[in-house]
Amino acid sequence: MENSRVLVIGGSRNIGYYSAIRLLALGATVTFLLRSPQVFDQDETIQHYIKEGKARLIQGDALVKDDVRRAWSEAQHQQEDNTRPVDFLIFTVGGTPQFSLTKGFTMTPLNLVTKCFINVLETLPSPHPNIIAISSFGITHASRKSVPLLLKPLYKYALPIMHKDKRGMEEAISHSAGWKWDARDSAGDEILGVDWTSNIPNAGDFKNIAVIRPALLTDGECRADVKGSEAYRVKDGDLESSWSVSRKDVAHFLVEGMVKHWQEWEGKCTSIAY
Repeated sequence: MENSRVLVIGGSRNIGYYSAIRLLALGATVTFLLRSPQVFDQDETIQHYIKEGKARLIQGDALVKDDVRRAWSEAQHQQEDNTRPVDFLIFTVGGTPQFSLTKGFTMTPLNLVTKCFINVLETLPSPHPNIIAISSFGITHASRKSVPLLLKPLYKYALPIMHKDKRGMEEAISHSAGWKWDARDSAGDEILGVDWTSNIPNAGDFKNIAVIRPALLTDGECRADVKGSEAYRVKDGDLESSWSVSRKDVAHFLVEGMVKHWQEWEGKCTSIAY
């Protein structure tokens, strides 16, 4: 990863942040698109890498297409005489949810993740970077069957709106990558927008992408720092008995698994859980 160029969208905290720290430690240059770059003002780790010129903060909103386009450009053009493509985009967008007794957890806007990701697809630079996108387990008809019985009420009543947004992102990915997509899982125009396919890559034209579907996320420690990759289970497709996994362990797999062994995981939708 030494001297690799990485753009992180959604990296102010959680999986995106933990992944970025790992990538920086490996020598990558990481550009963050942030609505509030001040979020790192008191972060000694990020400030250290900023002083080294390895962490770069770009103010902008992924809901604004021009801001995403500018982030791509900034991540490529780091010096006047040092311009080359972005190697990876780490996409971990997720807002701060609000809870309603009638709707469960929601975000504003309801299509936050989908809209941001469509902006990514509509502004892809050439040559295309590799993209790793964080989704969620149990969001489709097929994967919902593998949700443990005791967690099914949570997935059914508390998370349906947020999961619909994740499905919108995955539907856009499946279209561009040429993956099969069950029509029953379509997020619809409310999430995807009208004519959402018109400005993203044509069906099957964008292959260098991978999706991670974590089980229920926790704020626990990174078990893999002690036990290695045996600390969690990963599978191309759905994992049975997928209860939970920490955000730090997802970041461990994202970097130590996917980024370092990209050819093994490219084009796959991978579940991760303990």
